Amino acid sequence: MNRMLRFSLFVAAGLLAPVLPAAEKIDFDRVTPVPADQPIPTQDFFRPSALAQPRINRAGTHIAAITTLDEDKQQLLVYEIATAKVNSLGSSQEKDIYGLHWLGNSRVLFQVSSRKLYGLGIMAADINKLRQAYPLQQYSGSSLVSIPLKNELEPLIWNRSDVENQRDTGVVAVYSSRQTAAIVDLTAAATDYGQQIDRVRENNRRNILRTYPTSGASGTTYNYMADKAGELAYSFTAEQGNLSMHRLDGERWVKCPIDLEQVAVVGNANEPGQILVVGPWAEGKGRPLQLMDAATGQLGDVALQDPNYDFNGWTYRNPANGDLLGAIFEKGGPRVYWFNDEYRALQKILDGMFPGLVVRIYGSDDHHKMFLVATYSDKQPVAYHWVNLETRQVGLFKNSAPWIDPARMQAMQIMPFKTRDGGKLDAYLTLPAGASKTEPAPLVVLCHGGPWARDTWGYNGAVQFLAHHGYAVLQPNYRGSTGSLGRFPDGDQYDFIKMHHDVTDAVKTALATGLVDRGRVAIMGGSFGGYLAVSGVAHEPDLYRCAVTNAGVFDWALQMQAEKFNQYDQPQYGWMIKKLGNPKQQPAKYDAMSPIKHVKNIRVPVFVAGGRDDQTVEIQQSKKLISELEKSHIPYEKFFVSGEGHGMAFLKNEVEYHDLVLAFLDKNLKPKK
Repeated sequence: MNRMLRFSLFVAAGLLAPVLPAAEKIDFDRVTPVPADQPIPTQDFFRPSALAQPRINRAGTHIAAITTLDEDKQQLLVYEIATAKVNSLGSSQEKDIYGLHWLGNSRVLFQVSSRKLYGLGIMAADINKLRQAYPLQQYSGSSLVSIPLKNELEPLIWNRSDVENQRDTGVVAVYSSRQTAAIVDLTAAATDYGQQIDRVRENNRRNILRTYPTSGASGTTYNYMADKAGELAYSFTAEQGNLSMHRLDGERWVKCPIDLEQVAVVGNANEPGQILVVGPWAEGKGRPLQLMDAATGQLGDVALQDPNYDFNGWTYRNPANGDLLGAIFEKGGPRVYWFNDEYRALQKILDGMFPGLVVRIYGSDDHHKMFLVATYSDKQPVAYHWVNLETRQVGLFKNSAPWIDPARMQAMQIMPFKTRDGGKLDAYLTLPAGASKTEPAPLVVLCHGGPWARDTWGYNGAVQFLAHHGYAVLQPNYRGSTGSLGRFPDGDQYDFIKMHHDVTDAVKTALATGLVDRGRVAIMGGSFGGYLAVSGVAHEPDLYRCAVTNAGVFDWALQMQAEKFNQYDQPQYGWMIKKLGNPKQQPAKYDAMSPIKHVKNIRVPVFVAGGRDDQTVEIQQSKKLISELEKSHIPYEKFFVSGEGHGMAFLKNEVEYHDLVLAFLDKNLKPKK
């Protein structure tokens, strides 16, 4: 979710006095590209998608989606395919809609947030009466578990923090017809706050049809999973870093003999009690998508395996019965594999309808006649279409970024590289217009967060923004990035220093092409990518001319201390202690992987950014980095924003941030005389 509203900017008192770019007027009315002879405004690269979370109902008659209007305001849209009639639901300026699902063919379920920070609860509405939406559960830390195929009007909801006593009350089934009069907004000022709390409690109770047993295990429950029919089947718990899976047997939970350190649960297979997992690690082999018996932990047949990449995607299922039909995943580029002959043939038909684009099926009716598909490329943001397979008719539902002209975007190339210990990884290199060996471009190394995530091939607004302004962009997928674990020893996915080395090796590979200027290189990233950016300039002082970090971790012992406060509500602390060790017992290890301890080695300017309300990486990390930069007389600039969380999510802040970053890069990557 985005975060926003009040905005404040603090620019550093460092040795570099920043030149603030002129504020860019945010124009929400324009939904077409600017003329080709004009520079593309910063906002166009970072505007929230005009459409997100599109879902077709099982009758194939309507598509529901989230649209974005005005200043990051998210609202609900329902589109009737046959007539192109649109119905929409918005709320006040400080409220947004997200988490959209169908309840049958004529009702939708969604969640509402206030100021993009506070969840108000789970709501429902009939598609012909969207403005009469009503709550199902409020102020209970609610999240949707599933919508049972045979009881679509009785969704399963997990209440993690009951409004009455702030405890996890487990999963409940709720009846989704109107049981309450109106949404209660506890975030609004009111003199009858106690009475409103009573209303919430009564409304929540009234909607609950039945309550499922809580997991009963010691530790923290961090997830629930339904079976392929949408009925509650599994729970997942963590205690002191040890993860466990449990299956629901009647009215009790039974622990499954499954080592979640060795496999990762993806979802359900087709047979009862059978699940799909990413199989065990084996050095030199891609981890497969594999069958497993949940009750015995016995591994079954391999459903899909690539020799070089671990399975790192999701599955596509029959909307009528939940059966597995295919798998969508990433290698160097996007891939799809269909287990069903009819869908293999369908994919060829769809590819022919949209030549030159990646085509992905997002859903269909129960009879597989009307489809919702997405198309995209490295230059084109995703666009959504409906396809009538019987009539071979195709219609554009909505382009997620109609203000982007693909003809002005730059191609993204896959760049394999070798690590210093002999491993093979991939990165993506995007060159600006005119870059060549005779005119090499300055390079920005853009590191993804996670670290257990990955960059993928496709349109990327931040990449195209930098390329539009003359910068080559390198996106390295270092070890630990999803899809690469099988290529390295098992423990490497927690070796942050080796990840830093991988980034360095990728940069040197890019420099060897001659297409980028080895004397004009910057490193940039957010979250774990922000950590890698500061690690880069701390440990490779001759490689980079400057660094940009946003919401980064620089002191891992401090981060562990912050995680410890939440150890009874979230599993991260115990898991990190288990994998990284205790900082009090292994101070040398923590010092080695914390760039805050190596600031004195930095010899280039650093741009430090962060959200003051960040609950993932506290702003104290960035403040401590700045303190150390000042002690070592290292020039810096800073950009801290109130009302923002983990990253710059609101468009006004996002635009301001990237304009400042661009000015910082332009200043520090000038050609050397």
